[in-house]
Amino acid sequence: MLLENKVVIVTGAASPRGIGKATAQALAAQGARVVILDLREEDAKAAAADLGAAHLGLGCDVTDKAACVKAATATLERYGRIDGLVNNAGITQPVRTMDITADGFDAIVDVNLRGTLYMSQAVLPAMKEQKHGSIVCMSSVSAQRGGGIFGGPHYSAAKAGVLGLARAMAREFGPDSIRVNSITPGLIQTDITGDKLTAEMRVDIIKGIPLGRLGDAADVANACLFLVSDLSTYLTGITLDVNGGMLIH
Repeated sequence: MLLENKVVIVTGAASPRGIGKATAQALAAQGARVVILDLREEDAKAAAADLGAAHLGLGCDVTDKAACVKAATATLERYGRIDGLVNNAGITQPVRTMDITADGFDAIVDVNLRGTLYMSQAVLPAMKEQKHGSIVCMSSVSAQRGGGIFGGPHYSAAKAGVLGLARAMAREFGPDSIRVNSITPGLIQTDITGDKLTAEMRVDIIKGIPLGRLGDAADVANACLFLVSDLSTYLTGITLDVNGGMLIH
C-alpha cells in the first residue's frame, strides 16, 4: 500500500467520470483516507460513500478562502493530519479572445488559479507543522501549447498561472519537506468533454497523439498517485505531462 494511513484531500472530485473521482479511487485503493471536496455537499458525501466509510465528503467552494480553511479544519478534526492535496477543481469556457467577458475571465481564473492558491494556503500550515506533505496542482496541456480544444485563452492563462504558482510554492516550502508539483493532462475523456467531442473531432485529434488514443481519467489519476506517494520523494517543482505524446517538448 503506497498510501497506508495517509490523508489526502481531492478538490472537485464528485463528478462520476471526472479526473477528481478517478484520483480519489486510485488513492483509496492504495490505503489513503480520502477527503472529497465539491461545490455540493451532498454530491461530495455521496462520492465519499462510494469509496467506503473511512472517507469524508465535504462541500467547499474553492474560490472562498474561508470555505477552504473550514474544509482543512474539518479534515484535521477527523483525521489529525493532512498528507496530500490534489488541486483538481476547475472549469473551462470555449470562447475566443475577443469574446472573453470580464465575468467569464473572473470565473475561469477564480476557480482554476485562485482556488489552487486558497486550498494550498489552507493545508500548508498543517503540512509545515508535520514537516511533510505533497501538493499536486492540475494544469493543462493548453497552458503549454497556447490553447486547447475546449478552453479559451483565459483558461490557458489560468492554467499557465497554476504552473508558475506551483513552482514558486515548491521553492518556498521545500525546506519544510513539502513537495509541490503539477500535472498537465491532454484531452481526457470526462463528463466535461464527453458530450462535446464528435466522431470526426475524435479521429482528427487522435491523429496527433502518438499513443493513438484519448486519455482516460485513470491515466491522470495514476500520475496523481505517483506524485502524492513516496515514490516521488525527490521530485518538486516539476510538470508531469499526461497527454499520450500530444505535446512533446
